[in-house]
Amino acid sequence: MKEIIRMSEITRRYQMGAETVHALQGVSIQIYKGEYVAFMGPSGSGKSTLMNMIGCLDTPTSGTYVLNSNDVSHLTENELAEIRNKEIGFVFQTFNLLPRASSLENVALPLIYAGYGRSEREEMAYKALENVGLGDRALHKPNELSGGQRQRVAIARALVNNPSIILADEPTGNLDTKTSYDIMDLFQKLHDEGNTIIMVTHEDDIAHYAHRIVHLRDGLVESDSPNTNVRRAEKVTSE
Repeated sequence: MKEIIRMSEITRRYQMGAETVHALQGVSIQIYKGEYVAFMGPSGSGKSTLMNMIGCLDTPTSGTYVLNSNDVSHLTENELAEIRNKEIGFVFQTFNLLPRASSLENVALPLIYAGYGRSEREEMAYKALENVGLGDRALHKPNELSGGQRQRVAIARALVNNPSIILADEPTGNLDTKTSYDIMDLFQKLHDEGNTIIMVTHEDDIAHYAHRIVHLRDGLVESDSPNTNVRRAEKVTSE
């Protein structure tokens, strides 16, 4: 399998007044193309900091981060923005949709920064919406959609650039139980199609849809092991 992510001895320190916070304390991890990985850990464990590092939203204090054979450890903000737009699709707990824009316009947003023309953007965005089962909601605005539909729009936006990685930060955190399982069913479908998915969650049942679970504690990897009992969404929704 092709290695997409290699992190070696990553540290991240923040200065909070007189106090130094050691958010990550020498994390080393590899992730391969087509993996489905969940990061878990208590509040303050470093999982969100690690997610920000993987998503090129932050840079390490020390250590090396190689993404798709490119060392991105110490790039400028503009260079990181270019990598984010090309390599990474983000799915957030709060959806982060533009309230006055249609589903189609929200999904097409990353393509504007990538330099695509309008007709090509709309065609690609519509295909992404169809892929998540929302082709018939292309002209609806976020306030005309349910929570689950809004998260599907966010997932379509994450997919539209055909990124190397889908990063999902608590993707079911604002959804009810049934809708959460519907969204995990969609992630399962995307993984079956060959997408690489990295998810942060504090919910044990959601983490068990992933094929590999990484537990963090105090800025360190506490455990990293295959999930031998992968939970399939179809089983849950039929109960």
